[in-house]
Amino acid sequence: MSEVAGINPTLRQAERFSFCFMLGLLVLMVALHLATPLLAALFTYLALTQLAFPRRGGRWFAVAVLLILLAGATFALWYFINQTIRSLPEIADKSIPSIIAFARQHGIELPFTDYDSLRDFALDTVKTEAHYLGSFAKFARSASTQLLLLVAGCVVAISLFLNRRFAPGREDGRGENLYSICWGQVICRFETLYSSFVTVMGAQIIISAINSVLTGIFVAIVHLPYAVVIIGMTFLCGLIPVVGNLLSNTIVVAVGFTVSPRMALFALVFLVVIHKLEYFLNSKIVGWRIHNPLWLTLLALIVGERLLGLAGMILAPVVLNYVRLEASAVPVANVAEREEGRQEKEAPEALKR
Repeated sequence: MSEVAGINPTLRQAERFSFCFMLGLLVLMVALHLATPLLAALFTYLALTQLAFPRRGGRWFAVAVLLILLAGATFALWYFINQTIRSLPEIADKSIPSIIAFARQHGIELPFTDYDSLRDFALDTVKTEAHYLGSFAKFARSASTQLLLLVAGCVVAISLFLNRRFAPGREDGRGENLYSICWGQVICRFETLYSSFVTVMGAQIIISAINSVLTGIFVAIVHLPYAVVIIGMTFLCGLIPVVGNLLSNTIVVAVGFTVSPRMALFALVFLVVIHKLEYFLNSKIVGWRIHNPLWLTLLALIVGERLLGLAGMILAPVVLNYVRLEASAVPVANVAEREEGRQEKEAPEALKR
């Protein structure tokens, strides 16, 4: 960001235009529900930058490796979804009787008494939230559209990675012009958004990977069933701050109940210890990068979910950190300096009187 004093008026106008452009783009993304291609583009570009090496043909090699990794990730995701769809009903059938017996033994009242009543309770809860039901139906109807948008986001990221000429209008040798200056400022805004994404999601991926590895070790030691579902849910839900942990923890404890209440309690103790470790990791990995308070992050997650669903929850901390970065880069004159300048201006007028 340029200094306030002595700034080129054209550059200042270009900066204002770039901020208005980014604001309009974010509003358009929310209105058209384009969070999926944006996330796909950001993740793809991040992966390409990590795979590239500074040699001739390194960018094409990174693209080739990425395509292979995407094929493998697609197969792994399909396998995980298939296992999850098969396992969740079995987990519910085995864990619910154990949960009910444990609750009765300890005098805990539950809103369900068996699997059928739990299913009815869940359906009633979903029906009261028309937003969730509508979002699910909309997602089911437009699955192919979302897939196309996902592919489009990947193609855009690959195109930008292979061709980084971000300043059109300068190639003809005529130097700066209004178009190139405005475009340059827009690129600065996008670079800040991408930097925010790398900061937030990079840290979140590291923490999620650590949690997944530790959870995998725990599952292997205690021989907990449905290991694929547990580890996959731990990693994927870990990409969503705060709320994701609640979802994965519920799955782990429910799987523990399929073995015994003691195993479920043991799993709960393990999760508490893991989250204590995660607080330390957040302070070391995220805390020094992101300085947003927890309540503000939770508010951003709620707003993001209401506007864009799951993709909005993932993007919410990124956008929140982006706003902080841009606002922090705007210089504001010190109050004392402004007061001193005002007094200097008033002094000659007082002498004239």
